[in-house]
Amino acid sequence: MPREIAPIPLLARSIRQYFTRSNPPESLREALLLQEERCRERARIASELHDTLLQGILSASLQLQVAEGWLPPDSPAKPLLSRVRSLMRKGLDEGRAALEGLRSTEAPSTTLEQALYDFHEELPPPDRARLRVLKMGRPKPVAPAVLDQIYLITREALLNALRHSQARKIEVEIAYSPRRLRITVRDDGTGIEPQLLHSGRKAHWGLTVMRERAANIGAHLRIRTRPNAGTQLDLSLPSPT
Repeated sequence: MPREIAPIPLLARSIRQYFTRSNPPESLREALLLQEERCRERARIASELHDTLLQGILSASLQLQVAEGWLPPDSPAKPLLSRVRSLMRKGLDEGRAALEGLRSTEAPSTTLEQALYDFHEELPPPDRARLRVLKMGRPKPVAPAVLDQIYLITREALLNALRHSQARKIEVEIAYSPRRLRITVRDDGTGIEPQLLHSGRKAHWGLTVMRERAANIGAHLRIRTRPNAGTQLDLSLPSPT
């Protein structure tokens, strides 16, 4: 019995689909290679900053400490030197925090919930008590490159709340729905200055970087804040299929 031949339009459509379909393994491999390249570049920048800028500030701070010790107790310059050393210590702390962000460029697990749980366990007990992670809906797998960006955005929001907002309670809500993945970070802290929220400052790139990361993965980022009434960050993107 002769074999039935597919109609010409159907056969043409099948051939076109074969040659135009995407190649997920190759796309994923390219994304992973790009991510590895970014990790290496961030690690290099972190090492250079540590060996130059931070070490220089630390050396200057130690020299100021020696100079402060030489001054008589009633010297009017003593409070000024003490204030300068305090500002330098704050700068060192913020610099080390920035280096942590540069070095820690990968989400440590295959799910966002596990990544945030690991982050929670690494916090000191007082900060750990303030942070709560909630999950809603049925989790869906997320591409590693996208998960990396979601995790870094969420972690940046949490670090800002923990270090700067004086919040007593911080909550992360991960909501899975059929069409969207939504992450909400809310706190009851002091809020963000309006000027900083809209335009940022040279020394504070966190908000700008979060917006850039969200744009890179096609996500919508919204930040709402009021003085002394807390801050809420909403990150949403289409659910992975």
